[in-house]
Amino acid sequence: MDTEDRPGFTLDELCALTTLGKRTVRYYIQIGLLDRPEGETRAARYSQHHLETLLKIRRWSEAGLSLERIRELLAGGDAPPPPRRHGEIEVWSRMALADGVEVSLDPARAGLTPEQARRFFADVLSAFEHIQQQEP
Repeated sequence: MDTEDRPGFTLDELCALTTLGKRTVRYYIQIGLLDRPEGETRAARYSQHHLETLLKIRRWSEAGLSLERIRELLAGGDAPPPPRRHGEIEVWSRMALADGVEVSLDPARAGLTPEQARRFFADVLSAFEHIQQQEP
């Protein structure tokens, strides 16, 4: 069977799809981040699973995670909080409730829709007003 008739990707195809170099892919296999391909040398074939794993590794690596942390995540560890990068633009909502009392919220990082963010601030304001009306 010709290698071009076999399912999966060659190393060249895999590298083109992931924008990673051959040496990088081989290194990830060597250190155990990526499973070995099916077959050897030029007959080696990489599956969709290899592609998806490499895309995860690349994304996490570009986000600044160490290869050890990536190994933990690939083994089923908890997802990391998204790292903050220098020069990254964030949109924060702030509400000044009183002198010295301010609430800040990044709806995107909190996973809130604009409506949920509005409801959050309305509830915070209501709770603050309720606390102010209570006897000390």
